[in-house]
Amino acid sequence: MIRAIRAAGPMDTPLPPLKPEFLAMLVKGVSLMLSSCDHALNPSVMRAVGSRIDDGGRRITAYLGRSQSRQLLADIAATGRLAAVFSQPSTHLTLQLKSRRVSIREARADDQPFMDRYRRSMEQEISTVGFAPVYAQALLAHDPGELVAVEFEPDEAYDQTPGQRAGSPLQAQ
Repeated sequence: MIRAIRAAGPMDTPLPPLKPEFLAMLVKGVSLMLSSCDHALNPSVMRAVGSRIDDGGRRITAYLGRSQSRQLLADIAATGRLAAVFSQPSTHLTLQLKSRRVSIREARADDQPFMDRYRRSMEQEISTVGFAPVYAQALLAHDPGELVAVEFEPDEAYDQTPGQRAGSPLQAQ
């Protein structure tokens, strides 16, 4: 199953380069939530069980369990819209990316190393705030046969770190 989804609109302007601290956070692997909505604007949200960052953050793959993500996947397919929120538990550094350039495919064997790296990073991250690795393992548990990959190219980026700049669009570096 591969579905390319592209919503209408002016999306050919490249995303400004991400600040180094945001790019480092994405590559490291931190908490990732994906969301969308249906045509009536009813929201859907799901925690990713892994991520892959390519081309300096201009291409991102998030991995989801299909059975837990049915509504989110249906909303992405119907609207072509996706928001992704990356947040580092130890610092609350948070980045929101929005996209209208999304495709959904089956997960492959070559995706597994990215999910393993993500799990190890999350184990380390939550240990800094006092939780044992078993919590990250439970949080990210999934059936490998149920995984789908949501690939997207961000169109918009916002600093969502708590504080004065929360909600501010990222400017070109």
